[in-house]
Amino acid sequence: MPKFGPAGNAASFSEMGYKNSLDVPDYIVRMGLDCYEYQCGRGVNIGEDKAMLLGQKAAAAGIGLSLHAPYYISMSSVEEEKRKNSVNYILASARAVNAMGGNRIVVHTGSCGKISREEALSLAKDTMRMAIDALDSEGLSNIHICPETMGKVNQLGTLDEVLELCLLDERLIPCIDFGHLNARDLGCLKEFSDYENIFVKIKDKLGESRLKCFHSHFSKIEYTAGGEKRHLTFEDTVYGPDFEPVMELVLKYGCDPTFICESAGTQAEDAKKMKDYYNSII
Repeated sequence: MPKFGPAGNAASFSEMGYKNSLDVPDYIVRMGLDCYEYQCGRGVNIGEDKAMLLGQKAAAAGIGLSLHAPYYISMSSVEEEKRKNSVNYILASARAVNAMGGNRIVVHTGSCGKISREEALSLAKDTMRMAIDALDSEGLSNIHICPETMGKVNQLGTLDEVLELCLLDERLIPCIDFGHLNARDLGCLKEFSDYENIFVKIKDKLGESRLKCFHSHFSKIEYTAGGEKRHLTFEDTVYGPDFEPVMELVLKYGCDPTFICESAGTQAEDAKKMKDYYNSII
């Protein structure tokens, strides 16, 4: 079965009286959800003891945990030092999620800057290889790095680029951010076939096993000519994308992905809408 949960804490987390990250499992259960993505966008600041305690509480409640690695990771940087630092940030993220009992970290791959997309992808591949070796050397080969499709035109992270990165190792699982894909191509997800093409590409490039278990971010996103501008909520009727076709395709292809909702402040409530719709069509 697919799992559904929020990226970090929705506004309702504090409104319901919760204050500490150790309260997350109880909150997720009360919201009727299955998973949670711990946010380390500004750095991996959770200690091992707290991470382990959070993981124990989540496991007891049947809640799956993943972790978003720091935003400042730049796998495609032309500066070797920045790429080596990125490996260290990935390693710190892997240690943290492992302590939590989770096994997935979501990673931004970087931007193209003044180099070609081909050069940026080549550098990112090299950094990814170093990251995989670093995880193996620490006994963390159980951790899946999930490179994310990105929302801005100048960022590395088209669907094809992410799938190409994932070819490096079977343990790499794509993080398909449908909102990002829609935003970077200025509202490209309109027809059912537009959504299905994503599923077909994953299957053709990575095989059925990784299609079945892909990671996903979902939110409606406002965009400009440069791509992503800001995250919205499911109440938006202007931008999109719609989650219903994705849920229908998950059922059609027999997938069991993890869906992390990144709506602006209503990510838990909107994750529940996705789950309820999926359950209604089974």
